Amino acid sequence: MTWVRIVAWRAVMAAPLLLAVTFAMFALAKASPFDPVRQYLGDRAMTTGPEIAARIRANWGLDRPLVEQYVTWLGNLVTGDLGESRSLRLPVTQVIGERLGWTLLVVGCALALMLVIGLVGGTLAAWRRDSWPDRLITGTAFAVEAAPVFWVGLLAIWVFAVKLGWLPAGGLTDAASATVTLPDLLRHLVLPVVVLAFSQSSWLLLFVRESVVGVLREDFVLGARARGLRSRTALVRHALRSALLPFITIMGARVPELVTGAILVEAVFSWPGVAGTTIKAALAVDFPLLAALTLLATVAVVLGNLLADLAYTVADPRVRVLGVG
Repeated sequence: MTWVRIVAWRAVMAAPLLLAVTFAMFALAKASPFDPVRQYLGDRAMTTGPEIAARIRANWGLDRPLVEQYVTWLGNLVTGDLGESRSLRLPVTQVIGERLGWTLLVVGCALALMLVIGLVGGTLAAWRRDSWPDRLITGTAFAVEAAPVFWVGLLAIWVFAVKLGWLPAGGLTDAASATVTLPDLLRHLVLPVVVLAFSQSSWLLLFVRESVVGVLREDFVLGARARGLRSRTALVRHALRSALLPFITIMGARVPELVTGAILVEAVFSWPGVAGTTIKAALAVDFPLLAALTLLATVAVVLGNLLADLAYTVADPRVRVLGVG
């Protein structure tokens, strides 16, 4: 029943949030100095008459009041009609459907690798606190935290693709390939996944380190070690389990950064996912596509927080007993 209450509460809270985000998106588009009609026409805008431009604007509904545009878009959204991408000349649902799987592949692999790096590195740094491995791990984490994601991606391309030639610089397959094969896909997947996981794991590693260090000072851990329990056993069975409870919650809170990192990584490595398409839609002032992608990113953040809450109820049974959440 706790799970049902959490899902119901999140759904009630998500509805006004999604409405606020989508309406704010429409308001920003209305106030934007960029003209989507001019962007759509491109070079033809110099020779297109004002009456044709006005007709295009009327067909898109851009001449209508803001509230009317928003209500129309919201009604179409309920029926599953997300409109047509003005830059790609394809239905928005088709554009997202063709690219969502590639984004989920990169983000899923990066998330798994990020968890391994954060948990192993943070636990090792806490276990060897104030030693040279601790200083090396934490120093590297602080340096990565300060480095922009796109800079890490460009550095990885320069080292592993340009200088060493070990891995391809980007794309889904080689330029000469007509089909996507598994070995080729895996080679092209390495750099985006590693860069995304590496750039997003520093905060996780530092958080795990501080949590484990704090729990190692607790009385129940000190008592276990005083009774003759080995340090490694006390770390794994007692300290690590208690330290990871707050980690579950913070994972849900950091989903927006993971989404932002995926956008930049896909742009740097020319990965054909929905995240990288967001930048292209923004540059092309492709509002129907940009609106759908913004809504999709907001839903991903809401689902990330929901999954974190549900995972917390599994990790800590007291949440269900006390009815927390």
